[in-house]
Amino acid sequence: MNQWTAICHIDDIPVLGSRRVSRAQGMDVAIFRNDKDEVFALLDRCPHKGGPLSQGIVFGTSVACPLHNWNIGLCTGQAAAPDEGCTPKFAVKVEAGQVYLDSTELASHATAQTRPVAGPAKHSACT
Repeated sequence: MNQWTAICHIDDIPVLGSRRVSRAQGMDVAIFRNDKDEVFALLDRCPHKGGPLSQGIVFGTSVACPLHNWNIGLCTGQAAAPDEGCTPKFAVKVEAGQVYLDSTELASHATAQTRPVAGPAKHSACT
C-alpha cells in the first residue's frame, strides 16, 4: 500500500510549468502541470546531458529540456525519437487539489543518479 506525502496545492505549480521538490538523498524531483491540469513527476535530470527538466517548457504531455531541446514524455520519462534515453518517473496523485508523491519513492527511487558537474577550465599560464 502506498504512503503519500503532501507536496503542494495544484495551484502552486504554474500552468505549463513546474515545481522542484528537494529530497534528503538524491536529486530533486520535478512536478509538472500541463494546460489540462494533469500533474506528472520526474527526476529533475534530462537523460541526455543532465539538464534541469524543471526549467524546461511543458507542452501537452512532454517537457523540452532547456539545454538541447530533447522532448521527454511526462507520463513515461522516455525521450522522443530519434533521441534515446529515459529519466525516472515518480508516482503522483491529486486529491481535492492537493498534490501527493509516493513517500517510499521519494526516499529511495533513483537516489544514486547525479547531475553531471562541469569543473573549472584548465588554462595554461599566459606569459
